[in-house]
Amino acid sequence: MDKKVCVIGLGYIGLPTAVMFANHGLKVHGVDINENAVKLINNKQLHIEENGLQERLNKAIDEGNFTVSTKPEQADVFIIAVPSPINEEKKANLDYVREATKSIVPYLRNGNLVILESTVPPRTVEDVMIPILEETGLEIGEELFVSHSPERVIPGRVFEELVHNDRIVGGINEKSSEMTKNLYEVFVKGTIHITDATTAEMVKVIENTYRDVNIAFANELAKISENIGVNVWEAIKLANYHPRVNIHLPGPGVGGHCIAVDPWFLVELQPDVAKMIHLARTINDGMPAYTANKVKQLFAEKRIAHGRVAILGLAFKGNIDDMRESPSIEVIHHLEKLGIDYTAYDPHIKENKLERQTQNLEEAVNHADLILILTDHNEFKEMLPEKIEGMRSKMILDTKNCINRFAWEKAGFTVVTLGDSKNLHKI
Repeated sequence: MDKKVCVIGLGYIGLPTAVMFANHGLKVHGVDINENAVKLINNKQLHIEENGLQERLNKAIDEGNFTVSTKPEQADVFIIAVPSPINEEKKANLDYVREATKSIVPYLRNGNLVILESTVPPRTVEDVMIPILEETGLEIGEELFVSHSPERVIPGRVFEELVHNDRIVGGINEKSSEMTKNLYEVFVKGTIHITDATTAEMVKVIENTYRDVNIAFANELAKISENIGVNVWEAIKLANYHPRVNIHLPGPGVGGHCIAVDPWFLVELQPDVAKMIHLARTINDGMPAYTANKVKQLFAEKRIAHGRVAILGLAFKGNIDDMRESPSIEVIHHLEKLGIDYTAYDPHIKENKLERQTQNLEEAVNHADLILILTDHNEFKEMLPEKIEGMRSKMILDTKNCINRFAWEKAGFTVVTLGDSKNLHKI
């Protein structure tokens, strides 16, 4: 395909997407307002962590198919992949989408295609982007084509899923959809499903809201299990053997740029209707406080007056370096409110983002009374309890059910797992 693509936003989605097109022979220009990120990428260095990204970036630049700067260039296709967070009032902040759309207006020409990949509230293309794009003077749908094709990938497996996952394409008209479908067929092997732009926006929000509601259900089951003598992890595993049951897993909260954010888009649009969605969000947003209070309870039961916690895991998901909306940060805030001392460690967060963060596991556990696992990194799953030294009290609270409980108990640790009341008598 003899097309030039301009990708606006070089984060966890934009950069992999850009290098994917470049690796398949298209000329790609990447744009980001973060000057440091642009500098790093131009030097073939990464500002994000993703399996397989380094070698693909090297290939894209070495073959001359990928350039990066802080300003757009003329192209055939413009892909917008910028953040769409929520504000403190749980309302969608579409400023990044607006500014990205405005930034490409001077570069748009007859026949161009604009694709929004960012996850957004339904009607963002119609109500936010198109009024800005009309400033070009081009006839929308006849001279300038627009669509929404939301990303559907998971951190750590982005490239595998970019290729093999089905993709949703929603154009403002049939021509826009067909042009977008033809573009992504350069590397997508999954089925590309065509719909309209607003439906495509709704589909992505539905997908993440489904998962959020499912996790809230699991978190409620965890709380119930702790009260009635059940291990929720075992119960969920057995329930999921039913061919029509797929219960997600509990945890200390929900993080990331999608699941913790997107359901609020529906609550904002229809607050009187989205009652179950709102409740699920409230349940999951309440898990960090629940986790911090469990730490307080354990210290009280052990009669530890001034306990110290070694927090293991700051990323919102295992084996990645992404801290966006991470429940770990909220757990820390609640520990601080309770006056509980802590040190935080995450092997994937290579620079200290927090005042009490360390780059050394030994330093994190030194003089701690309790290890609190908040992220299921492989490094934590594989920790050897006999190698953990310097703790004042040997307790571990595993909110992800990721350690070998029996090995830790054999090493003299009191092990408490979120959602498992079977361990309460050992406290």
